[in-house]
Amino acid sequence: MTKPFISSIVAILSFSALAFGQTHLKAPSEFYPSQKTKVLVVGTFHFNFPGLDEVKTADENKIDVLKEPKKSELEELVAYIKKFNPTKIAIEARPSWNTMQKFEAYKKGEYRDNRDERYQLGMRIAHDLGLDSVYGIDTNSLREDLYQKDSVFFKSMVDKVDWEIEDPFWDYAETYFDYRDKKMKDVHLLDFIKAMNTREGHNFNFGLYLTGSIATGNGQGADHLSIWWYNRNVRIFSKLINITKSPDERILVIFGNGHAAILRQLLEASPQYEFVEFSSLD
Repeated sequence: MTKPFISSIVAILSFSALAFGQTHLKAPSEFYPSQKTKVLVVGTFHFNFPGLDEVKTADENKIDVLKEPKKSELEELVAYIKKFNPTKIAIEARPSWNTMQKFEAYKKGEYRDNRDERYQLGMRIAHDLGLDSVYGIDTNSLREDLYQKDSVFFKSMVDKVDWEIEDPFWDYAETYFDYRDKKMKDVHLLDFIKAMNTREGHNFNFGLYLTGSIATGNGQGADHLSIWWYNRNVRIFSKLINITKSPDERILVIFGNGHAAILRQLLEASPQYEFVEFSSLD
């Protein structure tokens, strides 16, 4: 092979490489600050079993986080979450719950025997780490606002939704919930919460809103989900933004696990936040 021929090949390859380089498109992330506010979402079941959710735990499957062996398991769960070293903690509480008043009382020794995870996780961890505040960032949804402003108009928006439609996927989910509840006493509390806070665990709960009635009412089912559950979680996210002051912060968010999938989605897409996987604390 002659030298001129080799030189020609090299020149062609060099030109191709240059041309390829000119068409390279930078990733959007390269245009944002590399440091983001870290957020750990801990999706939980409600430790005090208030029975307000659609799925209710049978009495024989309920645990008591203030009695052994779950008391010690709770301490291990708290120690695990504290590895995140949060600088702020946000919990599932609306303004009427008076979060800061309750936290001030907690610091003086009150509410220690309340099983609610807002006390047993949120306030306990905040107190242990010497934080001066706990933030309640729960809120109502647009559905409630619309109903308050014009209940007749609101009802006309959803009156064609078939709430009683047969949904085999809900039957599958109920079978899983029954299985999970029966394991609650035997599975270590930390392992139980770890399983709930995988991507699959988060998306499983949100997926229950995406079957059945959502496809009924000629679009009304979808509208209802948008102005109710999805809207509520976007509003929660907006309140999270309002308490975020620096990319140096590490924010712990403790909510019922039904909220976690949407919060995960919003946090992962946001250029402001870094979503921290619960399992990454090991």
